[in-house]
Amino acid sequence: SHPAPPRAPKTMADTKLIGFGNPLLDISAVVEQDVLDKWGAKLNDAILAEDKHKPMYAELAESHPVEYIAGGATQNSIRVAQWVMGKPGSTAFVGCVGKDQFGDKLEQAARGDGVNAAYMKHPETPTGTCAVLVKGGERSLVANLSAANCYEISHYETAEIQELVTAANIVYCAGFFLTVSPPTMIALGKHVAEKHKTFCLNLSAPFICQFFKDPLLSVMPYVDFLFGNESEAAEFGKAMGWGEELDVVALKAAAMPKESGSRPRGGVFPP
Repeated sequence: SHPAPPRAPKTMADTKLIGFGNPLLDISAVVEQDVLDKWGAKLNDAILAEDKHKPMYAELAESHPVEYIAGGATQNSIRVAQWVMGKPGSTAFVGCVGKDQFGDKLEQAARGDGVNAAYMKHPETPTGTCAVLVKGGERSLVANLSAANCYEISHYETAEIQELVTAANIVYCAGFFLTVSPPTMIALGKHVAEKHKTFCLNLSAPFICQFFKDPLLSVMPYVDFLFGNESEAAEFGKAMGWGEELDVVALKAAAMPKESGSRPRGGVFPP
């Protein structure tokens, strides 16, 4: 029998960074162009699964060699940050999984890396999955959120999560969480502004700026650092009527109204 992986400590006091997002089990495969075309997937893009995508996950596992990897954009970022910080329990991650084997795999992977995984566990909805279609060194993501879409602010308000949030100095969210629980993100933002902490938000994908502009703008006053790649920044600029030039978008995003006046907003948009 294999030894149990090291677990993140139960104490909350060591928590420096906390992420809120969508925990997903990645199903990764190297595919041909016709697979991308069949499912309407584009490289260097991310979309939410529609009904037409539901058969894809099983088909992919049957037709291609696949890897199952603990994922979700925010959870991945937190795991990397934990690796950099070193001390187990320096980071925490919050999101919703199902009470199933995939949820257990995600929790084991996160805790094995030293992350304090504090999941809400939905009794009826399965853990979310994400197809990672890889071709020529680029990838396309198709996320079936399932349980990740069920996160509720009532979980955020529990004593355990409040203790983690209180201990952390930095909060990080991917824009993908705007599709799930903007009220949780606003509550986080208010806490951060009141306590003069740091709130980091990633735009995550062009569709967030296109279709979730209102939730994005409701969270922006609390954002201290805004991250995005070139295509995401361009889409944000189009949505705001600023054009698509990277430097213009960065300056105008930095100048948007800010709840906490203790520091200016930073924009990180690598070309």
